[in-house]
Amino acid sequence: MPIDINNLREYKGGNPQKYREYQEKRFKDPTVIDKVIELDEQWRATMKQTDNLRRDVGVLQKEVIAPKKKAKEPCDEEVAQMKSIQAEIKRIEADILPDLVQQRDSLLSKIGNIVDDEVPVSKHEEEDNLVVGLSPLPESVALPCIISDLKYDFPETKPMTHDDLLWRIDGYEPVRGQGVAGHRAYFLKNAGVLLNQAIINYGIAFLRKKGYEVLQPPFFMNKDVMSQIAQLEDFDEQLYKVSGKTDDPNGSSEKYLIATSEQPICAYHRNEWVDEKTLPRRYAGISTCFRKEAGSSGKDIRGIFRVHQFEKIEQFCVTHDDYEVSSKEQVKMKEAAEEFYQSLGIPYRVVCLVSGELNDAAVKKYDLEGWFPGQNAYRELVSCSNCTDFQARGVEARCGQRKQGQTTASYCHFLNSTLCATGRGICCILENYQQEDGVRVPDVLQPFMGGIDFLPFVRGPMELTKGEKGRSKKQPKNKKKN
Repeated sequence: MPIDINNLREYKGGNPQKYREYQEKRFKDPTVIDKVIELDEQWRATMKQTDNLRRDVGVLQKEVIAPKKKAKEPCDEEVAQMKSIQAEIKRIEADILPDLVQQRDSLLSKIGNIVDDEVPVSKHEEEDNLVVGLSPLPESVALPCIISDLKYDFPETKPMTHDDLLWRIDGYEPVRGQGVAGHRAYFLKNAGVLLNQAIINYGIAFLRKKGYEVLQPPFFMNKDVMSQIAQLEDFDEQLYKVSGKTDDPNGSSEKYLIATSEQPICAYHRNEWVDEKTLPRRYAGISTCFRKEAGSSGKDIRGIFRVHQFEKIEQFCVTHDDYEVSSKEQVKMKEAAEEFYQSLGIPYRVVCLVSGELNDAAVKKYDLEGWFPGQNAYRELVSCSNCTDFQARGVEARCGQRKQGQTTASYCHFLNSTLCATGRGICCILENYQQEDGVRVPDVLQPFMGGIDFLPFVRGPMELTKGEKGRSKKQPKNKKKN
């Protein structure tokens, strides 16, 4: 997923200094720009060298060898010289040029996208994220506002957290799930299954009303396609590799489970020229997602907030290559997510993430954080990113109509946004709608649950696991004062 190399070529109108500044804003090494430029100059010099050698071959053949052969004069030395030059051309094309391209493009892929002016330049999201939305909005609050400067009373708190509530309504079986599939596994059951399916079906209906096409993608992808979309560190941190026999008897086609439907939908228009008249294209991706959560050890152990397998409804939009157009589309996607959670009655805030938290593809990212009254905290529910043409370059999704003989075209802009990861949605709904004897079902979900409007508690609190009991015993007891 590299940027366009021409953006670093001053003779092509590029501005490498801007990309040095973007790297600095992302708190990444800006000297990679200079290394890429140096390798690109070596590549161009080598290309020029091969062109000169080809010209020498042409001159020898046309002006020396051909006349001598016509005159029936000996030309063995000149023929040997020509063959030597041709051998040198082959050596350069076989060894030197591919190596230079590989080195250059490898470094090029480490350069991030541009950074939007709205993005706060910082690596400290807890202090410097920019709050751009708040629901409900207190009269005393003016937005946008840096999060550390924002002062207001949080929404009300409630006594129980989502894991306890989901257990009490007989909605899941974590211990049995862990016995089957290990850490962070679970069985959804009864009320949990009904809520999960209701959120999916409501999410589909919600996006269809907005003109989205519904896609249910493959749940695994070939490695060569995934590598055109995912960052390399994702392969170790997030992605599960599919092992065992597949449809490839030689095993040359490795496959990975998807972490989000964004990944396969990125490749939906792979190697295509998308007609501008059909844009924007808006897709609602519905899929199960699989994530290692390798960097989250010890976080959110109880419940289904952070798990290895979950369902998600995703917004994915394709626009033509105009940053003003794709920026407006990102705002529409953010607003759609806000409308969705307003319809569910969930208090939330929307933040524009600091530059140090952006992945390489995103020029700007909004997070919608729902209020969890049992935890007295806002937690991430939605991530909404404009990736401009960064991902489209990886999958060769071009914008326009291909004409005969045409080899260049602009690339589409890709945008993605969660609508709802159902596990996290369930957690947030349970905490906000809890009552003394059960959980109310949001009005908009009731038609998708067969009219059920209340989920009563059918069992008491879940017992502590052996590990939790052990940890509680190790905690020091407060000594009584004399």
